[in-house]
Amino acid sequence: MRPAAIYVRTVIRADLETVWRMTQDTSEHPRWDLRFSRITPLEKLDGGGYRFRYELRMPLHTILGTGTSNGERRRPDGSRTSALKFSTLDRLSPLGDGRGYWRYVPSDGGTIFSTGYDYEPRWGRLLDRVMIRPLVGWMTAWSFDRLRIWAETGVEPEAWTVLAFWKPGRPRASRCVRKPSNGLVMDDAPATLDALEAP
Repeated sequence: MRPAAIYVRTVIRADLETVWRMTQDTSEHPRWDLRFSRITPLEKLDGGGYRFRYELRMPLHTILGTGTSNGERRRPDGSRTSALKFSTLDRLSPLGDGRGYWRYVPSDGGTIFSTGYDYEPRWGRLLDRVMIRPLVGWMTAWSFDRLRIWAETGVEPEAWTVLAFWKPGRPRASRCVRKPSNGLVMDDAPATLDALEAP
């Protein structure tokens, strides 16, 4: 049985435009997201969006990959979405080809920010199920809470590391919702995801 796609949702007490800027700016995104050390835009896509290169620096190796992304700023209900596809040839990456989305929904006093994504395991399905996928899901949720703190309080994301467990008010993955209400993560993906070019 295929493992469930990763889902994370949080409510940020900031306007949608602020959350959009913090997440869509490729120089700002790696500041709060543990999954990326650097994101470099490469070229615009004919169908909308852009192609980019990403890096994840680890102690002994830097994982490199490419992706495509397309943001949808104007929707009839006032929400926004961003579709993403990613890939890497790096044999040390536990994540293979993947696809996902971000969804931004205005709410009273803030923005509901959520993501859903899935990928092909590179190190085997068993190891992915018991270790890699739970870790990547936790990293996503912790990062979302770090983003929330930044947007709500102005405390810059570099003030927090995962090792600073003694600091009051630190980011916590447990503050985020990890399962969608309908249980179907990728059913909430925007139509732009299917139309998005491959990385």
